[in-house]
Amino acid sequence: MPTFVRLDVSGRGRDVPAAGRRRPGSKVRPQSPATGRRRMNMAYYVLEYALVDDYVERRAPLREEHLGLAREAHEQGALVLAGALDGPVDRALLVWRVDDPSVVEEFADRDPYVRHGLVTRWSVRPWTVVVG
Repeated sequence: MPTFVRLDVSGRGRDVPAAGRRRPGSKVRPQSPATGRRRMNMAYYVLEYALVDDYVERRAPLREEHLGLAREAHEQGALVLAGALDGPVDRALLVWRVDDPSVVEEFADRDPYVRHGLVTRWSVRPWTVVVG
């Protein structure tokens, strides 16, 4: 397979398969939804929502839009897991793997649950994964 040299972020050259083909066993980093570039410094973040008491009753008209945003983020490889905590349903956790936490913040800003007051407060925190 022919190769060419591409400079990586550090300026060092490395052999890359020609015509977009990968070497067997190599992994391709997905593109960042924030920048469109290959992900380099991936980190986990947790978006935590504090929910109103009547969240379950009020979410129905907003649910499809909310889930559409979540599915889009998941398909892009940014959102790993998401869901509300049960007993009581007072919080929701969304686990992200991104190279820039602003991606998570932008999601929260666009989320209809936040915009329409079902989320009383939210926070984004880095998550240090030890196992998994």
